[in-house]
Amino acid sequence: MEDNNMIPLLPEDTFKFSCSKNVPCFNECCRDLNQFLTPYDILRLKNHLKISSGVFLERYTAQHIGPETGLPVVTFKTDPASGLECPFVTPSGCSVYEDRPSSCRTYPLARLASRSRETGKITEQYVLLKESHCLGFEQEQTWTVREWVKNQDIEIYNEMNDLLMEVISLKNRLHPAPLDIKARHFFHMACYDLDAFRSQLDNFNLDADTLEAAKKDDTELLKLGMQWIKKTLF
Repeated sequence: MEDNNMIPLLPEDTFKFSCSKNVPCFNECCRDLNQFLTPYDILRLKNHLKISSGVFLERYTAQHIGPETGLPVVTFKTDPASGLECPFVTPSGCSVYEDRPSSCRTYPLARLASRSRETGKITEQYVLLKESHCLGFEQEQTWTVREWVKNQDIEIYNEMNDLLMEVISLKNRLHPAPLDIKARHFFHMACYDLDAFRSQLDNFNLDADTLEAAKKDDTELLKLGMQWIKKTLF
């Protein structure tokens, strides 16, 4: 394996990695963060905490405008006094581990995905982020990329994040200019503030089955939000 910070890997390529309390650098990767949250990350976290999306966003996040996309993006709100720690890290580890964000569960891999304008097909590539400060690479546990993705339950995150990539691709193609304030508000609501979006569903011309599914299931609600954005905002 090359001594490189970003090493491309195929699905059956192997790498050594393990993270636990027994690794001396445990929790160090949970500080000094500038961590972006996807809509599905927020869905899982707010449900884990049993709070509304609005409360979660106000309490734990900050909103910015992506310099390349011109779309609202959401990051964790970190405290400089704590060394910019993740708000959910504890001495014993992640307090929201079962519903941790996609970037956390994918590490030490990173997924690079692209969507063809011609076919709409999404291709993906994983790279190993072999950082010198991480001692997890010195452990004996061996994984293939495919095994890691399955073990960390990454598939559903990838599926939902790909929907956002479709939205971004469409926006860049049809509306390269920045969105106005009203459009940014509706984008933020349909992607991130799902409980607020759910409260507006009766105002949309939806068939009964779609409406019922979106009201009962947050994943279906997020899928509907992405579809609504593509049809309405661009």
